[in-house]
Amino acid sequence: MAERDESSPLLPNTHGPRNSIIAHDEGESGRSGFQARHFFSVIWRSSSKISMAVNILWPFVPVAFFLHFVADAPLWTFATSYMGMIPAANMLGFAGQEFARKMPKVAGILIETTFGSIVEIILFVVLIANHELSSGSSEHGNMIPVIQAAILGSILTNLLLCLGLCFFFGGIRHSSQKFHAIVSEVGSGLLLVAAFGLLIPSAFYSALKSEAAPDPGVLHDKFTRGKLQADVLQISRAASVVLMASFALYIWFCVSSQHSIFDEVIEADEHRDADREEDLQKPKFTMTEAIVALIISLACVTLLLIFLVDEIEHAVRSGVPDQFLGLILLPLVEKAAEHLTAIDEARDGMINVALYHCLGPSIQTALFNAPFVVIVAWVMGKPMDLNFEIFMIGLLVLSILVVGNFLRDGESNWLEGALLVVVYTIMAIACFYYPDPDVATSNGLEEAAMLTVTMNKEVLEQFQKVLETVPGR
Repeated sequence: MAERDESSPLLPNTHGPRNSIIAHDEGESGRSGFQARHFFSVIWRSSSKISMAVNILWPFVPVAFFLHFVADAPLWTFATSYMGMIPAANMLGFAGQEFARKMPKVAGILIETTFGSIVEIILFVVLIANHELSSGSSEHGNMIPVIQAAILGSILTNLLLCLGLCFFFGGIRHSSQKFHAIVSEVGSGLLLVAAFGLLIPSAFYSALKSEAAPDPGVLHDKFTRGKLQADVLQISRAASVVLMASFALYIWFCVSSQHSIFDEVIEADEHRDADREEDLQKPKFTMTEAIVALIISLACVTLLLIFLVDEIEHAVRSGVPDQFLGLILLPLVEKAAEHLTAIDEARDGMINVALYHCLGPSIQTALFNAPFVVIVAWVMGKPMDLNFEIFMIGLLVLSILVVGNFLRDGESNWLEGALLVVVYTIMAIACFYYPDPDVATSNGLEEAAMLTVTMNKEVLEQFQKVLETVPGR
């Protein structure tokens, strides 16, 4: 049998040229308007048994509201807000999924991914709005290191943990799963481009930080630390605009030039869905109910994130490191709904859709969400840049290389998934022991305070002559 490339059709066309792509009866509820009993019944059943189990965490939401407005218990408020975010984000993801089902296939997937990323965008905006100082840790009001860690943490959580769990649980149920080349190639290629754009400001700073003078003086009177930091900020802002333009090209590619390919890939996966018949029989939202659910879940998510960020200072004081908070804790809670959806899809044999749910949010974080928060900070007059720690840069580059290697053969199994989870676990352990920015930094201005300068004898003599000409010496 000849191998199938990414341009070959995946399904026999027996219903006309575009019939199988346009018909989306699985998104119809058979009802109209808003019916409270059906509304709460659909919310409780959610999209899968895993998502339904998450609904038992809803009591944490009113407790978080009570603690924030009535009690003075910052750590408990942080903990309950964190736990309450899981069902709220799950409801947002489910409502976005129900809304997306009423749209064309690829447009629906993009809408669903976008609603999943709204949690992340709100988190970044709330964090930058609470930023006060330009140095130190979040304990002192400096939220930029937490945002930077959360940006990369979101990408790493999707690439390592979510993708690993999809490969693992999908591999246990189906031995091995094959995915289409168009999904893996476009996804991994865009991730490399996004990583390149995100890391250029860090590389620029690392290459020049040892050459910058502490203050304007006789030597390097123009190239000071302040000038270098300002240049990095301008590069970050320009790169953010370019990355957002790249995201627009990616969206256009998905819905236009390769529309039929993506449609056929997703359609084929849906026909392989082990629970397809059961899913079709589940009660569904009407369009009105889907919109109401989106509004309610968005309000809950926004308020809980505000409560959460307000208490970050107390969490850091209690011993939670900044890097662990940003790279591990925040991405886990903000991405919980997407992860549950992707794992359920992989178990049901929909590996292409699951892969899209892992790579899609990572691409959106790198190409849109991260640049967006830089632009928002620019508008707010706050110096948010893309100058990441060397430690985090190494984690991102190595993770993309590891994932790219596993995607290369177009096939997954449970062992590959377990190895990705092992890599993520090791990363989490290292993050827990990584010092806060006010203690140590590998790519910041604080490091430039002490430098070891090596020069030959002739340069030293010239330097001494210059010093002798300085008045007062």
